[in-house]
Amino acid sequence: MHNIKTNWALIAHGGAKDIAPDEELANREGLMEAIAAGSTLLEKGAHSIDVVEAVVKILEKNPAYNAGLYGSVTNEDGIIEMDASIMDGETLDIGAVAGIQDIEHPIMVARLLLREKAIFLVGDGAAKFAKEKGFSRILNHSPAKHNSPGCDTVGCVARDKYGALAVATSTGGLEGAKAGRVGDVPLPGCGFYADSKRGGVSASGDGESIARIMLASEFLYFVRDMHPDQAVERALTLLEKAPGEAGLIAIAPDGTIGWGHTSPNFAVGVASEGVKPSAYLKKSEEKL
Repeated sequence: MHNIKTNWALIAHGGAKDIAPDEELANREGLMEAIAAGSTLLEKGAHSIDVVEAVVKILEKNPAYNAGLYGSVTNEDGIIEMDASIMDGETLDIGAVAGIQDIEHPIMVARLLLREKAIFLVGDGAAKFAKEKGFSRILNHSPAKHNSPGCDTVGCVARDKYGALAVATSTGGLEGAKAGRVGDVPLPGCGFYADSKRGGVSASGDGESIARIMLASEFLYFVRDMHPDQAVERALTLLEKAPGEAGLIAIAPDGTIGWGHTSPNFAVGVASEGVKPSAYLKKSEEKL
């Protein structure tokens, strides 16, 4: 961990998606709540890995977003299967779970994998690991009611005062998807990646398209030579090869924030040292 203190930065998203008019306020307020909490932690000197987990836990608990036990949509069998991932940009440690059920906060299970040899557990294996770590199954929960089918995630990228980057993501997957379907969220280089020397990035959108072009990895290639906003825009153009909608949030090693999307809306919250938190539902709002 670095000893020299620098500016912190934080960005989170609630999904690249269509946001109905009656869901706009809930999406804005949810991002503001999460970003405000994360900002307070970073200002107090918290480490980025703790901050991204805390922010995603808040988003997982909010039924406005397709993540966590009370916000996730159901698959073709009427079952909620959730995926989550977290990555430490200092150590390159990864924790990821897929197809996990009946757990309120999948990101917490992923976090506990962070220092384990295994980086990715699925289905029964993920459930067994969660049980061994003391997580209780929550049964008889009600699925979320969204105006549009789930095709989104929640995610957070943070840079702390010590220059360390981290990323966390979580999703309930696609409504009506095949049982066992896994998208980009737990796949490093596709839905997420963090390296304090290269950048941190979280994706949302059509998981299969994101995975086919390894969207997070492509962003990291472009951001070496351009502003994160430009790198995001350039990476998203690659979706022409694997048609689908997506959004990216990112932070460069120096703390510069970037984001963008090809979807109709992208619920995003942004904050940095000395700048008040803001929430947007599309990139064009940023310039208003």
